[in-house]
Amino acid sequence: MTRWIPFLSMISMSGLALAVVLGCGEGGLDATLATTTDPSTLRTTRLGSVVGGVTPSGAHAWRGIPFAEPPVGDLRWRAPRPVAPWAGTLEALAHPPACPQYAGLGSGRDGAAQGELTGGEDCLYLNVFAPAWPPDAVPSGGARVPVLFWIHGGGNSIGDAAPYDGSRLATEHGVVVVALHYRLGPLGWLHHPALAQGGTPADASGNYGTLDQIEALRFVRDHISAFGGDPGNVTIFGESAGGRNVYTLMLSPLAKGLFHRGIAQSGSAGLTPTDEAGQALGRGGPDNTGRKIVARLVPEAPADDLAAVAAALREKTPQQVFEAVTGERQMGMVRSPQIFADGQVLPASTAIEALAAGSYNQVPFISGTNRDESKLFFSTNPELVHWWFGLPWGVRDAVAYERINDYASRFWKLRAVDEPLRHMRAVQGPSVYGYRFDWDEEPSFLWLDFAELLGAAHALEIPFVFGGFRLGRLTRFVFDEKGAASREELGRRMRSYWVHFARTGDPRRGVDGDLPAWAPWSAEPGADRMIVFDTERDGGIRMTPEELTQPALIAQIAADPRFETSEDRCIVLRDARGPEGRLTEAEVAAGGCTPTP
Repeated sequence: MTRWIPFLSMISMSGLALAVVLGCGEGGLDATLATTTDPSTLRTTRLGSVVGGVTPSGAHAWRGIPFAEPPVGDLRWRAPRPVAPWAGTLEALAHPPACPQYAGLGSGRDGAAQGELTGGEDCLYLNVFAPAWPPDAVPSGGARVPVLFWIHGGGNSIGDAAPYDGSRLATEHGVVVVALHYRLGPLGWLHHPALAQGGTPADASGNYGTLDQIEALRFVRDHISAFGGDPGNVTIFGESAGGRNVYTLMLSPLAKGLFHRGIAQSGSAGLTPTDEAGQALGRGGPDNTGRKIVARLVPEAPADDLAAVAAALREKTPQQVFEAVTGERQMGMVRSPQIFADGQVLPASTAIEALAAGSYNQVPFISGTNRDESKLFFSTNPELVHWWFGLPWGVRDAVAYERINDYASRFWKLRAVDEPLRHMRAVQGPSVYGYRFDWDEEPSFLWLDFAELLGAAHALEIPFVFGGFRLGRLTRFVFDEKGAASREELGRRMRSYWVHFARTGDPRRGVDGDLPAWAPWSAEPGADRMIVFDTERDGGIRMTPEELTQPALIAQIAADPRFETSEDRCIVLRDARGPEGRLTEAEVAAGGCTPTP
């Protein structure tokens, strides 16, 4: 049983996980890229003209528009610089390279084998999807439409914008969708005093991936009107690490005014503290502080000559940079610290302290999780699931599997929804909303019940939000024809809520006013607090008063008869994370974890 712990810790990596599997949008990874430009897509921005293509659903799409200068050479580990105007007409048809990362499940988009480094540093690009307006009919002035700005997941160390096709959102609801690349892993987040040499306070922050997202939002502010989007009505939304990045942008003073609503899907509120010595304990622990990573990268550079250290760092290849991060990689994700409380890009406090004090960008906000978040990760654990020749054969102990998922997923919800929304509701009033995604109607296939194995797992809500359920060869294991009609209807309803929220700051009853009312998070005892998304077969869409607190969760673990031993409780409690870190020893003991004599 002790081997469960590394798999439990995978949850804290908040990854894309199976996003290459659950990669969505219209057809997910099977989406067809336009191979020829279409003259009706010609748009003129202040940087120059750009032309794209038409998607199979009839949306206009521009893929690979640069929003910043390539972060290479002296610009590595610096805040992104605005992109320079281009000459002629930019053809935006193909996905640009992903930012450097290890190829995870399957392989990289460039054919790299699983575990190989893939992508390239010249990666700061974004994709735009819009309704098929002729050039002379692109909305202007007050007719411009809401912009939905998507931030991909992947533990902030894998992933890119390519799987996310915004065509259906654009054509179904007349909005503009933007999806971006941003720097990942130790190229996206690295905190060390050498990187403060000769730069700005933002350069010294270590939060380069966060700054990329802010620069992309500045691009949207300055240029999205050319595509019919309203720069005064931008909704940031993202899943997993992308949801965590939504929280990060809510907390960043540099992002103030660049967006006007936020939706965090399976995100969490948390910052990594730093000290004057450049130590930042977080993912990877003491072996992967900024000091340790840099020392492994440039052992030849004199530690007291920070300028020399910085110069030597920028001469290293991306491969060398990533190899300097130690520890096991899971699904390609590396465990290096990220999202630093540097006092410039982000507050020098905990996230919860900043939210409670109102020191954040107070805009209408939605946060939610999936009921069985953790099953996506636990399904790969041979301690919990029978695997044979690379295939799952069934859950070993159904009671233990449900028990461990139950609490791991509820702790996730605590730090992603209940705790932050309680503070935000007290500060900004009834403009914060919570949800839980409960869809779990996967089919059985031969000997394996995928509804039991995955349930309402991490990332499964993404296809419903983007409106595409084709996952290539894996489709039949997750989405069968029998449930197609109810699945499509649930997706239609979720997109209606998302878009109405983007338009008005209130999801209410959706675009057409035909859906159950989604009430704000409430502080009143017994009042409805969040909405549940499910098909009519399992109760439909409904409000619930459910609320989680850390003391109540710990008490439930102590009293839960499904735990056979104290050690079983210890496994859950010692890896559980509250809103701002792991449980204390006193809290672990209160949960029924008694030390072995």
